[in-house]
Amino acid sequence: MNLKDYIRSIEDFPKPGILFRDITPLMMNADAFAYVVDTFADHYGGSNISTVMAIEARGFLLAAPLAYRIRKPLVLARKEGKLPAESYRTEYSLEYGTNVVEVHRDSVRAGDNVLIVDDVLATGGTLAAAIQLVEQAGANVEGLALLMELTALEGREHLAGYEVFTLMQY
Repeated sequence: MNLKDYIRSIEDFPKPGILFRDITPLMMNADAFAYVVDTFADHYGGSNISTVMAIEARGFLLAAPLAYRIRKPLVLARKEGKLPAESYRTEYSLEYGTNVVEVHRDSVRAGDNVLIVDDVLATGGTLAAAIQLVEQAGANVEGLALLMELTALEGREHLAGYEVFTLMQY
C-alpha cells in the first residue's frame, strides 16, 4: 500500500515556510489506518517491548491501537501541564519553536523496555525529549516507531544509537 496517497501536504501551516504533512486522510481510510497499525504490530509484536509510549497528540492515534494489538501497557507523553500526578519533564526544540513534554513518574518503571511512537520524525527534538523521559525513569528505549520521516530535516542524526522504524519518507 502506498501510504503517501493518504497524506495531504499543506503549505505555510502552522507557520509560513512550513510544509505540513496532514495524516487525517490516512486516519479516515480504514484500510490505510489498519495497514499502519498491522505493520507496526508485525514489526514489534515478537520483540522485548514491555511498554508503548505515545507522544501527544497524533502519536496517541497510532500507539493506542498498537499497544492493544501487541497487548502492552500504553503510556502517554503529554504537553506541559496536562498530567495531574508527579511527572518527569523535559524541554525540546521543534521545527518551529520549543515545547515541554511530561510523563507520569509511575507510568514508566526502571528496567522497562519502551517503544516510543509518534507520527512524524522531523528535527528529532520531540523524540529526543521522549527518550530523555524514558531514561530519566531508568528504563530502556527499545525503538522509535514513526509513520513518516522528513529526511531533509535530518532528525535521524539526533537519534544515533536508537532503532528508528518509519513507514514512509519525504
